[in-house]
Amino acid sequence: MSLERPDLEGSTAFITGTTRGIGKAIALDLAEQGCNIVSTGKTSENNDYGDDKGLEGTIEQTARECEEKGVEALPIELNVRDEEIVENAVEEAVDHFGEVNILINNASAIQPANVEDLPANRFDLLTDVNIRGTYITSRAMIPHLRDADEDAWILTNAPAARTDRKVGGSAYAWSKMGMSFVTLSLAGELAGDDIGCNSFWPVTAIDTRATRHFGMGTEDDWRTPQVVSDTVLGILNEDPAEFTGNAVYDEDFLVERGITDFSEYNLTEGDPHPMSAQMVDPNYERPAELQ
Repeated sequence: MSLERPDLEGSTAFITGTTRGIGKAIALDLAEQGCNIVSTGKTSENNDYGDDKGLEGTIEQTARECEEKGVEALPIELNVRDEEIVENAVEEAVDHFGEVNILINNASAIQPANVEDLPANRFDLLTDVNIRGTYITSRAMIPHLRDADEDAWILTNAPAARTDRKVGGSAYAWSKMGMSFVTLSLAGELAGDDIGCNSFWPVTAIDTRATRHFGMGTEDDWRTPQVVSDTVLGILNEDPAEFTGNAVYDEDFLVERGITDFSEYNLTEGDPHPMSAQMVDPNYERPAELQ
């Protein structure tokens, strides 16, 4: 069974962190469904950020690939840590498209490490990019989402807070759970505005540059970003007035919609271990259909 995909004609999505990995996959899939894209991130053809850090991909390249699918795309250089830059980027996007009705908080910093090995400035980076970035970007978008004619959403790439500790990665886990905390709190604050606020999180590790850079397993442990992107598409097919306040695991969500064969998402044969879910939910068990 294939996933029912939403018709996003007339929608515009502001996505943070679209240069590569999960963010780029989401941008391209939304564009495939007719959604205009605001492609944002720090890696631009107008700066040396990517060259200095050896990063492939730019916000402009993602925008061009989206436009090849027949939609309009606007690349905006963005540092989610800077409130003024975020507010200006949101205003630029709204001025350009007239309306932005989908916000996807995807941009994140990652560095799994013991407390002893993680300097305070790196802790600050994790909390500033992940929690603060989600907070100020969501805050800047709220007035525009309230005014949107199309279904309005705030979706955040983060896990639910389901543990009180993470040995060997407390700073990263704390910052990611904080992203969900902000998003799910907004579900209550915006309950009367029909803005669907949900977080989404992969059960397995995902094949991204960061996963490879930090040596978080091998290809046997990873899935492609497509499994996360399909989850986002599925959420966008729901009614935001009804489907809000949820912390979604990709496997659970897709199984509930009839997807039980995940082999197309796996890099090798066999289902990867649920290491990502168990980072914040040590007792997580897969849906019965996949056991």
